[in-house]
Amino acid sequence: MLGLPDGVRGCLFDMDGVLTRTATVHAAAWKSMFDEFLRGWAGRTGHPFVPFDAVADYDTYVDGKARLDGTRSFLDSRGISLPVGSPDDPPDARTVYALSDRKNALVQEIMDRDGVEVFPGSVRYVTAAREAGLRRAVVSASANTERVLSAAGLTGYFEARIDGVVAKRRRLAGKPAPDMYLAGAEALGLEAAEAAVFEDALAGVAAGHAGGFACVVGVDRAGQARELREHGADIVVTDLADLLEEGTE
Repeated sequence: MLGLPDGVRGCLFDMDGVLTRTATVHAAAWKSMFDEFLRGWAGRTGHPFVPFDAVADYDTYVDGKARLDGTRSFLDSRGISLPVGSPDDPPDARTVYALSDRKNALVQEIMDRDGVEVFPGSVRYVTAAREAGLRRAVVSASANTERVLSAAGLTGYFEARIDGVVAKRRRLAGKPAPDMYLAGAEALGLEAAEAAVFEDALAGVAAGHAGGFACVVGVDRAGQARELREHGADIVVTDLADLLEEGTE
């Protein structure tokens, strides 16, 4: 009924772009933060200002990754090296921490203003998984996961949460490493071969593939079905409801 291989006993869901329509919020926040920084950088160095692409740069360098990793990845792509800094850096500091914190502040501003929207098909699927007796966890690089799930009314759907806060505390490597998803399976009392991963980000799909999970479902929200398959997705759908029997008839 759920479109998964036999033997799957649990589901590990990414949040942004899979459960909640917050990927566009994150993309807008990354663009606002990076464009402001890049304008200043161009003025100081004489290099031309090339804005952050909220589709191509977002998908390639930051989507699905921890904030610090995403910031570093994009800066590296532009040949820009900044000191890492510390969590105590002021917002205007030219450090990886300061830029990352500014992005997070922008996300929170947008969510506080506009709220959090869920994908109805995902809610239907998670509900069906719960009714079928499958274990369920959220695995997200976001440090705002608890807040977003609460705002979206989704907290009660899941038995475990492995997010950016947990990853930092436990020193788990971020996606595309499989560590967070492996921790999610462990939290549900499952082996990787007993769990399915649901991801929309290329880094997250790669993490699921690297972890040896029973199935990696790529959720194509951005017209990148081919790339999702290339990064290790076993199944690609445009919405989780497509996996339900009534959604595939």
